[in-house]
Amino acid sequence: MSVSLSSMTPITKVDARFLSFSIDISVLAGGFWWEGSKGTQRGLGTQRVEPLHLNQPKLDQLIKALGPAYVRVGGSEADKVHYFTSLKNASTEQPDPLVLTKEMWHNLHSFCQRHALRLMFTMKYGLFERRQQGAWQSNEVEALLKYSHEHGQTIEVLELGNELNAYWAFHGFTSQPSAKNLAKDYDTFTRCVRRHSPHSKIAGPGSAFWPRIGEAVKPLSNISSTFLASLEEKIDIVDWHYYPFQSSRSPVRTRAATINNILSPNSLKDYEKYSMQLDKWRNQYQPKAELWTGETGSAQCGGQAKLSDRFVSCFWWADQLGRGAKIGQKVMIRQSLIGGDYALINRNTLKPNPDYWVSWLWGKLMGEDVFAVQSNDPFVQTYCHSAKKEGKCTLLIINMSAKPKIMNCQGFGSKKKRFEITADSLTSKKIRINGIKPKFNKGQVALKDFPKLSKLNLISPYSISFWCFTV
Repeated sequence: MSVSLSSMTPITKVDARFLSFSIDISVLAGGFWWEGSKGTQRGLGTQRVEPLHLNQPKLDQLIKALGPAYVRVGGSEADKVHYFTSLKNASTEQPDPLVLTKEMWHNLHSFCQRHALRLMFTMKYGLFERRQQGAWQSNEVEALLKYSHEHGQTIEVLELGNELNAYWAFHGFTSQPSAKNLAKDYDTFTRCVRRHSPHSKIAGPGSAFWPRIGEAVKPLSNISSTFLASLEEKIDIVDWHYYPFQSSRSPVRTRAATINNILSPNSLKDYEKYSMQLDKWRNQYQPKAELWTGETGSAQCGGQAKLSDRFVSCFWWADQLGRGAKIGQKVMIRQSLIGGDYALINRNTLKPNPDYWVSWLWGKLMGEDVFAVQSNDPFVQTYCHSAKKEGKCTLLIINMSAKPKIMNCQGFGSKKKRFEITADSLTSKKIRINGIKPKFNKGQVALKDFPKLSKLNLISPYSISFWCFTV
């Protein structure tokens, strides 16, 4: 097969923090989460977890290796969480309340500062009664912004509510906001943020898109275009959420998380289809806003056990990073950094899952400039970026077939190094980079730790390769 680089003129450019990640508010503050859950309760897991301890040296070590990123704190319980109140007071308002304490908030900001992370925070929308929608009150948000300002805490990006087009699924049909009422509330939110945190960027609407059916139930949840058209205030980021598959926990499965589905080139196409749809609406209604994938993971509802945390998950992740960059997504936020089968890091053991190593190599080898390349084999996806050093580029090659391939590269210059991710089987927990298992040595892991591969143009079966060139 062949791949050619016809021009060193970039087709687009991604954010320096393109590969970013989330910590779900349920994990951070100790809400209902997925580990141990067999099903769902209104979009949440059925098991309550302990709040995440952010000050762990091993966790610090793993995050430091990933490099600079945005960290989004959001999720389904972001709309129910109480800020800085006592558990006793919160319990009088709702059963099983979730409370974000001052200590948690300060620890989160210390965590961000420690790792050069920029915080994206999902503010509480609430308003589960339809008659209140369109008249959202900013009191709680205002108080949190004032407190953060007083303590020198920066929130880089703010959004209002989590997956507001899917409220009907999480909170009941009568809670679903209309696009126009939501736009009114977002205008109120935007004005509040501009007054109290003028340096923060505003993202929205964070709509959920499902594989095969997009925004799903018409006219109930396909609200994004009308919402964007109805806004009076300008926003900085048009973002959306997308999972290409659904786990067995999910009550609705439009594309189940199976090995065959994950390795099917057709499963990758919906992401591009819906991204281009959002891009069209962004250009029409918010032309100065960036386009972000605000939340994504392998499978809805916590990921699929024994697949999302295995080698086979690396293929969709590597492809969506490459594809998203190529079609103009400025930032890709992975759900999740820690917690759930789809996590980069196992919450209980603090061991990296296979997708972590795809993310690590991406961060080391893929720069911000994106170039146009195309392969002539549907089971081999290729993407090309500038490297971290000027005058170099990196070709990402994803072989989703059981056959080895010979790759003829044209226009790339001289090949310098290759890094190849493989595993003993598609369901392996462990992966290899250039034939050896990656590991931290005295808190460090580096590209030079891995043996050099020959410069042959051979691509292994079921492999993800990064080929480095000097142009």
